Amino acid sequence: MSRKSNTEQRREEIVAALLAVMAEQGYEKATIQAIAQQAGLAPGLIHYHFKSKGEILIELVKSLATLSHARYLDLAAAASTPRQKLQAYIDARLAKGPGAKPEAVAAWVVVGAEAVRQTEVRQVYEEALAFELALLHTLLGDYLNERSKRSGNVRKLAAGLLAFMEGAFQLASAAQNVMPKAYAATVAMQFIDRYIDAEPDLAGKP
Repeated sequence: MSRKSNTEQRREEIVAALLAVMAEQGYEKATIQAIAQQAGLAPGLIHYHFKSKGEILIELVKSLATLSHARYLDLAAAASTPRQKLQAYIDARLAKGPGAKPEAVAAWVVVGAEAVRQTEVRQVYEEALAFELALLHTLLGDYLNERSKRSGNVRKLAAGLLAFMEGAFQLASAAQNVMPKAYAATVAMQFIDRYIDAEPDLAGKP
């Protein structure tokens, strides 16, 4: 495996610095000065590698999406059944333990808010969510086949589950002292099973 160039390494350090500052202070307070201080670099070096703070944010969105998928692949490596692969995905997104990064979750919530305000951020944010939705669609479809169920409304189920996860991220960041500890991954799988059992199209009933 080839080593990263100095430029690649520096860019990753800057993106990681933005993540850290955003998770603590939000996007507005993540100034170039604050990012540079977090990265241990001179502000001029930030501008050398990125044209603007917005450009760093776009790279951060891509980085967070890659990080999330990598955790899923790690957890799914030992999965052999559709249910285990689906559980690996849910755990990758919602469970505590190895690979969990609360600061990344907090930064993702901030990204969602910025996607409402910034068109370029919205585009990469939507691309990341579209990828997650497609993966969920596949995983849920395979799980339904394993349970000998029809998959008529699997797209709606995938969308509902993705919405649940995004909401769980928001609450984990903004109301962590209110929500129960370690509830999300367990409840997500319960939602899936109960929805499948209750939904006529998914249950294969007329």
